Amino acid sequence: MTGLDTGFFVELLKGNGQAVEKWKNIVDGETDAVVCSLTIYELKRLSLKGCLAIDAVQLTIEAIMAVCQVVWIDDCELLDAAARLAHGNDIPAVDALILALLLQAGAHTIYSTDRHLQSFKRKGIMVVNLLV
Repeated sequence: MTGLDTGFFVELLKGNGQAVEKWKNIVDGETDAVVCSLTIYELKRLSLKGCLAIDAVQLTIEAIMAVCQVVWIDDCELLDAAARLAHGNDIPAVDALILALLLQAGAHTIYSTDRHLQSFKRKGIMVVNLLV
């Protein structure tokens, strides 16, 4: 399972070749993908701030809902896992919540642009930084 962080979609909208190719694989059904509900929030927030076009973000969210598994914060165990990730890896709260949800959903590869996620190390989990 592939996990997609908010930065993945920002790069997708910018035309980053690696993000575009991975998204094509997901849309074509070659790769299963999971997205945290907080990514939808962050994309909306970026569009309201003027960092991303509102129309492009709306289409992206509709596509996420259509082709990805979207996971939601719905239990205390997840919040505990996120708190431990934040504390043990010095990851900001929202990023830790996203990471915990992606891991809980079974993501083995996570696409991101967040340098904080690079500090996370666990056997069998790979964080791909799209900006490198």
